[in-house]
Amino acid sequence: MNQTLLVELQTEELPPKALVKLGAAFAGGIANGLKARDFLDADSVVTTYATPRRLAVSITNVRATSADKTIREKILPVTVALDKDGNPTAPLAKKLAALGFPDLKISDLERAQDGKAESFFYTYTAPGVGLAEGLQPVLEETVAKLPIPKVMSYQRPDGATVQFVRPVHTLLALHGETIVPLSLLGLKAGRSTLGHRFLSNGHAFDIGHADAYNELLKVFGKVVANAEERKESIRTQLLAKAGGDQVLMPESLLDEVAALVEWPVVYECQFEDVFLSVPQECLILTMQTNQKYFALTDTNGKLRSRFLIVSNLATDDPSAIIGGNERVVRPRLSDAKFFFEQDKKKSLESRLPLLANVVYHNKLGTQAERTQRVTRLAGAIARRLGYDVLLAERGAQLAKADLLTDMVGEFPELQGIMGTYYARNDGEHEEVALAASEHYQPRFSGDALPTTNTGLAVALADKLETLVGIWSIGLQPTGEKDPFALRRHALGVMRMLVEKRLPLALSDLLKDAAGVFDYMPTFKDPTADVTAFMLDRLRGLLRDRGFAPNEVEAVLAQNPDRVDDVVQRLEAVQAFAALPESASLAAANKRISNILKKNEEALAQAGNVDAALLQDAAEKALYASVQRVQPEVDAAFERGDFTGTLKTLAQLRDDVDAFFNDVMVMADDVALRNNRLALLSILHRMMNRVADISKLAA
Repeated sequence: MNQTLLVELQTEELPPKALVKLGAAFAGGIANGLKARDFLDADSVVTTYATPRRLAVSITNVRATSADKTIREKILPVTVALDKDGNPTAPLAKKLAALGFPDLKISDLERAQDGKAESFFYTYTAPGVGLAEGLQPVLEETVAKLPIPKVMSYQRPDGATVQFVRPVHTLLALHGETIVPLSLLGLKAGRSTLGHRFLSNGHAFDIGHADAYNELLKVFGKVVANAEERKESIRTQLLAKAGGDQVLMPESLLDEVAALVEWPVVYECQFEDVFLSVPQECLILTMQTNQKYFALTDTNGKLRSRFLIVSNLATDDPSAIIGGNERVVRPRLSDAKFFFEQDKKKSLESRLPLLANVVYHNKLGTQAERTQRVTRLAGAIARRLGYDVLLAERGAQLAKADLLTDMVGEFPELQGIMGTYYARNDGEHEEVALAASEHYQPRFSGDALPTTNTGLAVALADKLETLVGIWSIGLQPTGEKDPFALRRHALGVMRMLVEKRLPLALSDLLKDAAGVFDYMPTFKDPTADVTAFMLDRLRGLLRDRGFAPNEVEAVLAQNPDRVDDVVQRLEAVQAFAALPESASLAAANKRISNILKKNEEALAQAGNVDAALLQDAAEKALYASVQRVQPEVDAAFERGDFTGTLKTLAQLRDDVDAFFNDVMVMADDVALRNNRLALLSILHRMMNRVADISKLAA
């Protein structure tokens, strides 16, 4: 009879950052192992439970005995199983005995083709096994493969030493209401478990039926066993306590806090308003990172002096819990205030000489040398864009100075953010101050781009210098390894060029970037490889935004040097592809490309189209249409109307189709052939000004 299976390991406190992975691996390993052994039905439901003190899984519709299995066993090739007279050989008898079928005769075996030869097969039904027999090895394999960060050795009460992530106290295994006789880590399975360390009575209690596990733990154990349910309970309580304020609750913090408690309760705490003079990013980071607290802001995003904590204790009088947490956070905030006040005593500019003591890379010099390169490059980029060159160079010069401050030394995550605060304190121009933080943008997928011209110039310079410099010393990404985040840097550059519609050629940018390394005699210019790498990142970016692969290739196949209008070209390609004429023109363009590619030498000698050499009506009509449409195409393209450019080409479909139906391009007459190639060349250039529409052909 099918019943719910429950397996639980009750432990000492598990590492919170590993809990979700441990829970998923424990549940997944058992479920997959049982499925492979035919204990599960198609509609079996797997539920994962993971708390600081337990790993458990519940699986519905688990068979008490696995299904019988029909097995077709290959015995031996016929040439090995029979001698030259057709009699059974000794190897055949040995093989049958090893498989447990010593009494089988040749007549019991199936003779069938096996590749190029024939072999003997035997088909039989293997009876199912009991759940305990099937589950024992599954449990052992699952525990052996758990992603344990660090294995702990501990001694059982009987003196035996075992290893697991934390000491295990009980093993629970139920199939319905029946105990499954398993053993693990020196424990024998039962039906008892322990509840909350403080909120339950401290005694073990029995689970009568596997289906009752979750509810019994809540009622008698004061434990919310499902990690996702605990997380959502925390989220709901935080929002309720926040009132009209906004609660800062990053998912990673919610996950970690949910892994620290079994019965989450949210309380409100306070700190002194004097700490609000410190940049709120510092206070928020120390509360989240060191104390796992949830900061609150008003509707304008300004930090409040109250914060929320998640406790593992429910009590009518939480004053001791609240007071204790307020005492704990105060020294942390005091440290942040001290670091901030000390840092402000020295200007960012005064810290610049110390960058010479910070190694960037042993082949690329110090942070001081890198700052000089980025400063030169930022100035060059600003000059190309018509931005304020002095502001760009000053922004780049100061961008890394906050790395030498006490605050960033304590909280590296604040680099750039603190640079903006300190630059403002020093009286720097606002764009220079913002460049300290904006030059890191975008930090991740979907992150905001720099908002100022100076920030944009420095951000481009910083990323391009990294790409060219790291690539030049042979540390380009390989496989999944990208220790210098060059993929992220390339994506960031492409996003800025595309989304800000910057009129910059990739060749110019990379020439400028390579130029800042001109003082290094060993520098090897990687521009060609970096260009291909960046365009490949752009392909992925555009596909992620919903453009079809063939549409993206149509635009990028020609390796455009400028990408500021790439989205507009793609939108034009999409509009063109929707026209009824598009398929025919795309196929014709593909055919033209192939013809021209095969006749490059002849085409070089062809020159311009000579109207007097046009003979067939179809080629005359096509030439006339090209002459008529060309000015419309050129005008639309020059004003940036890419959709209009491509739609104008639709007028040519009938004449193009007629040309290929009626005209022999590769005529025997050389002059006639070259003239027709010249006509196709003009048509090809006109059709591919926006994109290579041959890529749209099926």
